[in-house]
Amino acid sequence: MAQFDRLRARATRAMHRHHARRAAKTDVATAFVGVPEPRTIGVAAKGRQLIDGNFLFAGLQSEGPETSIWEVAQNTPHVRDEIHGCTWLDDLAAVGDDTARSRAQDWVGGWIDLYGNGTGPGWTPEVTGRRLVRWINHGHFLRRGQEKATVDRLLRSMGQQALFLARRWGVTPPGLGRFEAVTATIYAGLLLEGMQGHVEKAVAALAIDCDTQIDPDGGIVNRKPEDLLEVLALLILCRDVLTERGRSVPSSVTNAIGRITPVLRALRHADGGLARFHGGGRGVEGRLDAALVFAGVKSAPARQLYMGYARLSSGRTTIIVDAARPPTAAASGDAHASTLGMELTSGRRPVIVNCGSGKRFGTKWQRASRATPSHSTAMIEGVSSSHLAVGRGVDNHLDLLVDTPDHVRCNDVATDTGRKLELSHDGYRASHGVTHARILTLSVDGRILEGDDILTTLDNADKAAFGKALKASVDLGIPYVIRFHLHPDVEPHIDSSGTVVSLRLKSGETWVFRHDGTAKLALSASVYLQNGRLKPRATQQMVLSGHALAYATRVRWSLAKAQDTPDFVRDTSQADPMDMTD
Repeated sequence: MAQFDRLRARATRAMHRHHARRAAKTDVATAFVGVPEPRTIGVAAKGRQLIDGNFLFAGLQSEGPETSIWEVAQNTPHVRDEIHGCTWLDDLAAVGDDTARSRAQDWVGGWIDLYGNGTGPGWTPEVTGRRLVRWINHGHFLRRGQEKATVDRLLRSMGQQALFLARRWGVTPPGLGRFEAVTATIYAGLLLEGMQGHVEKAVAALAIDCDTQIDPDGGIVNRKPEDLLEVLALLILCRDVLTERGRSVPSSVTNAIGRITPVLRALRHADGGLARFHGGGRGVEGRLDAALVFAGVKSAPARQLYMGYARLSSGRTTIIVDAARPPTAAASGDAHASTLGMELTSGRRPVIVNCGSGKRFGTKWQRASRATPSHSTAMIEGVSSSHLAVGRGVDNHLDLLVDTPDHVRCNDVATDTGRKLELSHDGYRASHGVTHARILTLSVDGRILEGDDILTTLDNADKAAFGKALKASVDLGIPYVIRFHLHPDVEPHIDSSGTVVSLRLKSGETWVFRHDGTAKLALSASVYLQNGRLKPRATQQMVLSGHALAYATRVRWSLAKAQDTPDFVRDTSQADPMDMTD
C-alpha cells in the first residue's frame, strides 16, 4: 500500500510540473479589479532581519546582505516550500518602508525570472496558493514605483499561477493545503480580470470542504490548533471578498466559521497564544485575536472538548490538556504522542509547556519532539503512549503515528472549590496492563492546581499483563516518570530536601510545586522548540520518578501561587520579538 501511495504521489508531482509549464506558456493579460487590501501582515522584526540579509528558516540561519532569498532556497531544500510560499512578504510589508518594498519587489521579480516559466520548485497547489494570496494581498506594495512593463509582468505571472491552481486544486489532499489552494483560486478569480470563470466551481468545492473537512464540533482531523487558525483565516478571507464583490456566501462557509471560532477561543491561552500540540505553534502574535474579531462570532465556547482538548480556566490561569486520541493514518504525519499532556499559562506567562514541534530543526529533533517524553504528562519510562512507524508515510520523512490509545476519556466536573477534569487513556494497557488516569482540579480563583496521576490495572487480564511486565523489568518495579516541562523564561529552584520547587516568572509571580513523596522529584534539562529560532532553547523540566510495584500507583502533586503573590500583577515587560512566531 505504501509503495502504491508513493507511485501515486510521484505521478501527481509529474502532472503538477506538466500543468505548471502549460500555464506558464499561456499569454495572460490581466489586471486588478479594484485595489486589494493587505489581509495578512507579519512581524516587522523578522522583516528587518530579512532586509539586513539575516535569513532564518526552519532552524537554519544564513547571512548575506547581498544574498537573494532564492539562493537560500536553492541551497537548502528543506526550506524551499516555506520560502516559495512567500509568507515572508507579510514581514516585509509589516516594515513597509522603501527599503522593504524594494527588497520585496526584487525577490518577487527574481522568482518570476527563475521559476515563472513553470519549472523548478514551488509549483504545487498548496504552495502556489499560499504565494498567490500574498502577491495579491500586497499587490499595491509590489507595484508601487514600478514601470508599466514590470507591473504587467507581475500581473501576467499572477494570472498564470491562477490558471495552474484552477487546474490542480482538485487533486490536493484534504487539509490546510487544499483550503489554501481553493481559497487562492477564489481570491484570484475575484480580484484579477479574466479569472472570474474559475470562481463558481472553487466556491462550490469550498462549501463541500467546509462540510466534510470541518467536523460538526468545529475541529479538523489532524487536531493541530495552528492549522485550524489558518483555515479560519482563509474562510474569513473568502467570505469577505465574496461579499465585497457582490457574490453570495455559501451557508456552509458561514456555518464553518461559526463552528471553528468558539473552538479557537477555547484553545487560546491567557497570553493570547494557541495551545502548542500535534505540530502546531502559538501562531504569529495577534493573528489569533484578529481572526476571532473578524470572524464576527460572539458565542462563548460551550463546556465540552474542543477538537479533543479540555480546558480549565479561572482567574489568570489557563490549562489546556490533550484529552482525545491522537490523529491516525494520513492525518498523523505531524501528530505527537501527547495524550493527557498539559499546558499551563498564568496571565501573559507560559509556565508548563510541551517541547513543541522539532520539524524545523531536522529529522532527529522532529521525531524526538513527537514522543511522549517531550510532553508534560506521565508515562512508563522509555515507552511512548503512541508510536512512530518510521517510513510508513508517502514520503520517507513522513512518519505516521500507530499503536495509539484506543480509549481516551474526559469528564469535566464542577466542585465546591472550582472545576475538575477526570481523564484517562489506555495507551500502556496492551504492553504493561495499566491505564493512566489523571485528575486535575483548579481552584475557583485560579491560584491552586491539584493533580493526581494514577497507573492502575482494571481487570484480571490487566493484572496478568502487569505481572508479566513486572517480571521482565530489570528494575525493582516498572519505572515511570511524570514530566512538567517549563518555559525558558521560568526560573525554577528546588529546595535542599528535594520536595519543593519554586517557579519564578518574569511577571514577578512565584508558583510552588509540591508532591506527596511517593515519587522522587528532580530538575533536569529540557528544550523549548520554537519557530523563528536558530536552535532549540535550553530550559528545564520538573520530573517525578518512581517504580510501580502494585496494581495501582498514585502520585499526588500540586502547583500553587505563593501566598505573597497577588491575584493580579502589572506585567508590562515586552516580549522577545522572536517569541512572536512560535
